[in-house]
Amino acid sequence: MNRVILIGRLARDPEIRYTQSGKAFCRFTIAVDRRFSRAAQQEGQQTADFIPVTCWEKLAEICGNNLTKGRRIGVEGRIQVRSYDGSDGQRKYATDVVADNVEFLDSKNAGGASGGYDAPMGRSVAPAAGGTAPDMMGPVIPDDDIPF
Repeated sequence: MNRVILIGRLARDPEIRYTQSGKAFCRFTIAVDRRFSRAAQQEGQQTADFIPVTCWEKLAEICGNNLTKGRRIGVEGRIQVRSYDGSDGQRKYATDVVADNVEFLDSKNAGGASGGYDAPMGRSVAPAAGGTAPDMMGPVIPDDDIPF
């Protein structure tokens, strides 16, 4: 089974592009903290893995239009390994995650701080108990009325 679930922060703004046939795809990199032993944490060792993510079609447009560097997100998808011949004639390999689902885990205006609620794929949801709703643009639309 090829499934991966990641939670982290965007390392840079997403890049949205279109194939020659007009199919949207979006690429971004997610920084996922790597946990160490308690002894290593006390010594100040902390690092992150920077994992490239690609999403397609409607999800690509949603991510490209709503995500910015520093946003906390959850990604669910599969690992894909591609190979190609480089300009030097050598076989090269690229590994990335192809996202099936992206969850926005903080508000758009949070500046990297968690808003205390989950907003799956940009949908408006009620805040967590005791939390406040972020400033939303436009009316709140029920999930049943969203076409994706």
